[in-house]
Amino acid sequence: MITLRKSGDRGRGQHGWLDSRHSFSFANYRDPAHTGYGDLLVINEDRVAGGGGFGTHPHRDMEIISYVLDGALEHRDSTGGGSIIRPGDIQRMSAGTGIEHSERNASESMPVHFLQIWIKPGGTGVAPGYQQKSVPPNGSLTLVASPEGRDGSVTLYADAAVYRATPADGATVDLPLAPGRRAWLQVVRGTAMVNGLALAQGDGLAIEHEAVHIVGGVGTEILAFDLK
Repeated sequence: MITLRKSGDRGRGQHGWLDSRHSFSFANYRDPAHTGYGDLLVINEDRVAGGGGFGTHPHRDMEIISYVLDGALEHRDSTGGGSIIRPGDIQRMSAGTGIEHSERNASESMPVHFLQIWIKPGGTGVAPGYQQKSVPPNGSLTLVASPEGRDGSVTLYADAAVYRATPADGATVDLPLAPGRRAWLQVVRGTAMVNGLALAQGDGLAIEHEAVHIVGGVGTEILAFDLK
């Protein structure tokens, strides 16, 4: 079964310094038909103007992934952690028993374009913390986050795995799914064909009970979520 979520059908929040698109219900955007997909609760595509950002605010019991497409994002949190997240980096922050953090555009003049992703953790009581790695695209399928941190991925405290697919135009990539698992694919750049459907930047696709077959298009970059 396949369900297509077109880019233009997403919710939108505009706040001057922030232009945000919501794949699922978030903040003031409420859509009973799109409240998450399994343990994947939030995919926000954010564009933050130079000098803008999210001030210090709390989270708990959530796995939060930040994935920068263009520009640079400055992260600070109450564990003492801090970094600049750039294209090619993936950062996982475990809110666990409670954490406060801020995310700001690292530039005063240039915009930053990034995805923020929330995944429900496998349990409560995890110590707050974060992990960040640079994972350059390799033209194929790369595991970027997983429960065991295998193959050089960041470690998720959740029953989910995140892959990045960057096939060349006409090249194919298959995402293996174990029985009972399902997938969400989010096109973050370019175009692609997935299971025979033409997708463009910002489109999302829910897939259940069938294999995932990706054919690269122009500038393809997809995040694929393996979920229970």
